[in-house]
Amino acid sequence: MFEGLRDRLQKITTGFEKSIATASAEPAPAAPAAEKKDPTLLGKVRVLVTDREFVISEKDIEEPLFELEMVLLENDVALPVAEEIIAHIRADLTGTRRKIGERIDTIVISALKSALLDVLGDGFDLVSYITTHERPVKILFTGVNGTGKTTTVAKIGAYLKKQGFSVVIGAGDTFRAGAIEQIDVHASRLGIRIIQHQQGADPSAVLFDAVQHAEAHHIDVVLADTAGRFHNRVNLMNQLEKIRRIMKPDLIVYVDEAVAGNDAVVRAAEFEKSVGADAVVLTKADMDPRGGAAISIAHTIGKPLMFLGTGQGYDDIVPFSPGKMVDELLTEAA
Repeated sequence: MFEGLRDRLQKITTGFEKSIATASAEPAPAAPAAEKKDPTLLGKVRVLVTDREFVISEKDIEEPLFELEMVLLENDVALPVAEEIIAHIRADLTGTRRKIGERIDTIVISALKSALLDVLGDGFDLVSYITTHERPVKILFTGVNGTGKTTTVAKIGAYLKKQGFSVVIGAGDTFRAGAIEQIDVHASRLGIRIIQHQQGADPSAVLFDAVQHAEAHHIDVVLADTAGRFHNRVNLMNQLEKIRRIMKPDLIVYVDEAVAGNDAVVRAAEFEKSVGADAVVLTKADMDPRGGAAISIAHTIGKPLMFLGTGQGYDDIVPFSPGKMVDELLTEAA
């Protein structure tokens, strides 16, 4: 995943290395006595070499930092997130003493890794959440049309079954033609019980029945599918608020496409403000060479990524791991 961004980061990392290597290889001119006593004048010295150490100045990394910011923006990283990454790296590298002979690629990659992990957050471990909470754990899925939300519900159902949990699906998308049949086919293939009413029924009633069924049969997890909707459709957003009020979900999960880039980030923020969100799932991550949405979305809305969809099969969904994503992005650069 995110091959385009990974390749660009490799080139940028090389740019940092060249800038710092050039700086560390050039001894600074002897500083006047006044400068040696006044630490505020250190910024005037490009690189100060003393006691087998060198100090990286902001000037040394100014050009590669600018190039990095452009790469992030071109790969759909939201502007505030790109600025925070740049600020983090600048603060990490500038003015710190590094030992002569220390691998420069290690210095640069460490700073970039720290910055990316900072904005990506911790992720969301659904298995741990279910294990430590009262059951049934009720999970409500929201999102816009056509992002693979219903298929995601099925994939997560398959994933949870493999983890040893019992699952019931509530067919709360009673609006879209064929939606009930779609989730019914998925549930039948996976051997998961589905609670459904006829098309056009009140989705709140469907999901209420799904919760009642789970409680009566001691089922661990309720996965509630809903109709896709845009945040500016007042009637549908009011319907979602009613569902939330009646179902009382433990988790609200927003689903969007990784390939939507900044549009996914903006929409997630609007949904979070309108009905709330506890976690995010990004589908079609395998089709996204940029990775901007995955980097931006958790930091922008303050909610963690839970899963990445990576294909069409039921097993093509992976729990999101910030560490694994950063390692994948920087492996070639290392």
